[in-house]
Amino acid sequence: MAEAQGTRAVDPSLVLLTVEEAARRLRIGRTTCFKLVRAGEIESVMVGRLRRVPPDALRTYVSELRRRPAEAA
Repeated sequence: MAEAQGTRAVDPSLVLLTVEEAARRLRIGRTTCFKLVRAGEIESVMVGRLRRVPPDALRTYVSELRRRPAEAA
């Protein structure tokens, strides 16, 4: 089947994700995801010159978000 424009299926068995794949799983923009990675809010590792995100780092990030008190509107 043809993939939807601009999206690719992400294999759930992948050990490491690209930052773009992590952004798609979180349903956020890639620029936002790169900022979160650079700030250390989302754990990442270097494999040679490549930045990769462990899938469990996304669960950890979301858990941390859920623990934070809601910001005043």
